[in-house]
Amino acid sequence: MTKALNVGISDWKINKGEGNIVTYALGSCVGICLYDSASKIGGLSHIMLPDSKSVIAGAATNRMKFADTAIPDMLTAMLKMGAVKTRIIAKIAGGSQMFATSSEKFNIGDRNVAAVKVALQSLGIRIAAQDTGSNYGRTVFFDTDTGAVKVKSTVKGEKTM
Repeated sequence: MTKALNVGISDWKINKGEGNIVTYALGSCVGICLYDSASKIGGLSHIMLPDSKSVIAGAATNRMKFADTAIPDMLTAMLKMGAVKTRIIAKIAGGSQMFATSSEKFNIGDRNVAAVKVALQSLGIRIAAQDTGSNYGRTVFFDTDTGAVKVKSTVKGEKTM
């Protein structure tokens, strides 16, 4: 029986070729799958906000909540497990605009996707596939044995990246 790890909001998990990592209910949040196909080490992060710099100085915070801290932290943990940075690719999903608004400030989905792309680029990680934007939620299933990422939604059905 394969092991399935559940990733909550503002959380990440790493697996080594032992089954699926799953995260549910990506609305404006973004799921980031990082994968080294040679070592079969993969991680899935469910970020909620783009930037940790918006946190009040001295306030307790969860680094897994933000694109600019969660992605580098997850990458560091993967490297400690034996992944090789130059082999790692990313697949991302989510970043929807769940509520109608004309204000860019309140379009957290677009801001999250942009922040994820900046974080990945700064780390030298290529985005191999993405399913982002629009106005519907998604669930992500990441198979760390094969690197396949299934994105399911009630609106668009299922697709594999």
